[in-house]
Amino acid sequence: MTSSARDRLILVEAAVETLEQAVAAERVGVDRLELCADLDDGGVTPTFGVIETVVAATSLPVQVMVRPRPGDFQFSYDEVSLMKKDIRLIREVQRTGIVTGVVDDAGSINLPALRRLLTGAEGCPVTFHRAIDTLADPLAALDDLATLRVQRVLTSGGGRTAMEGIEQLSAMIKRARNRITIVAAGGIRANNVRDVIERTGVREVHARFESESQMRQLVEAARY
Repeated sequence: MTSSARDRLILVEAAVETLEQAVAAERVGVDRLELCADLDDGGVTPTFGVIETVVAATSLPVQVMVRPRPGDFQFSYDEVSLMKKDIRLIREVQRTGIVTGVVDDAGSINLPALRRLLTGAEGCPVTFHRAIDTLADPLAALDDLATLRVQRVLTSGGGRTAMEGIEQLSAMIKRARNRITIVAAGGIRANNVRDVIERTGVREVHARFESESQMRQLVEAARY
């Protein structure tokens, strides 16, 4: 396989809030959407109406954020129950997946709570989001997530951006060993995406949709 052909295997995911952003992201060649509300606060669960509208208007897989509130990722039993109800509704919509995460006060994944959420997903693809960047030992957390058959992990390698966390991001990709997909996130732009790809070997990247031109430039830089 030529270098050019390999580059085209890079998958680009766009974080969007609106129908207009979703349609524009598909138009410029994005491969997958992450649908959220309130991205300025890190993203929370969008309304079911928005989910259905975006899925109906696009042909892309739509990963839906399930997070009941902004702030930390230490959710109460009642909050996890609400998240599980949302997951059960979302999984009934075609081409959807779940983006979620829950941690405990010791800096580890809250495994009992996460198992409850995965039970609600029942085969729906699940991504563990950047809550992993708050953990004391994200490498060990990858092993737990792989055992639980979580499909993906969204991470900046513990840094504010993927470039700042580049060393740990690379270590996480090596630790994953094809058991779980690492999706690089955090400040991914057209001017740095090739550097992130080449220094880590990551095959999937994630960026917030800011404008159609910005996303088009990112897609082109990632693949070509």
